[in-house]
Amino acid sequence: MDVTTQRYDCGDVAQRSAGIEAATDAVRRGDLVVLPTDTVYGIGADAFKPAAVTALLAAKGRGRDMPPPVLIGSVRAAAALIEELGPYGQDLMDEFWPGALTLVCRASRTLSWDLGDTKGTVAIRMPLDPVALELLKQTGPMAVSSANRSGSPPATTAADAEAQLGESVSVYLDGGPCESDVPSSIVDLTGPVPRLLRAGAIPLDRLTAIAPVTGPDADEGTGTGESPETPDISSPGTENGAGNGTDGGAAGDPAH
Repeated sequence: MDVTTQRYDCGDVAQRSAGIEAATDAVRRGDLVVLPTDTVYGIGADAFKPAAVTALLAAKGRGRDMPPPVLIGSVRAAAALIEELGPYGQDLMDEFWPGALTLVCRASRTLSWDLGDTKGTVAIRMPLDPVALELLKQTGPMAVSSANRSGSPPATTAADAEAQLGESVSVYLDGGPCESDVPSSIVDLTGPVPRLLRAGAIPLDRLTAIAPVTGPDADEGTGTGESPETPDISSPGTENGAGNGTDGGAAGDPAH
């Protein structure tokens, strides 16, 4: 299917409004969009359209073993996606959301979605970016990974993203250059004690001030599933050992 690529400068009020509308329509059709976040740019799709998620993975050049994380537009939306937060999840969300913290949780067994080989987990995040939040409130949960080809540096501008992803994306929302290319911190909530899977924008000492988060165990090879390109927008995945695959156990690819 041919995709006509559209680009919108979200620094312009009229273009931002038109861009959000175009991106919302694109997501509902099952197309891919690029959006700014508070970490790096992300490539996103409707989390509940398996064909769209497959197209997202193909655009990045990655397989089902690295499922994308899921971005949400409100804290309330998280409740419908996960089984439980455990004893510390709510405190972490209250302190750091919206923001650069990705949480890996057991996914709700009632959901009819296919993010890839998630092993029953999902990596979720609420980004602190006005354009991203406005879009997510229109579309609902989106599978979002860093807007780059696998193995390449994350995109910190919409132009960077377009140079790598080209016409595989229907709508590019340009929110200006990212202030930082540091990905989100990823914390696994699927065990008895929260565990840091990837160090990122939120230091471990800030996390431990809220919950007893343990540091990553190098002997277990716990990472975030996606290397430095993995921004935190994404979820940890099988590589993190958290079970899902975004860029971490639940998601395999920290989208940011």
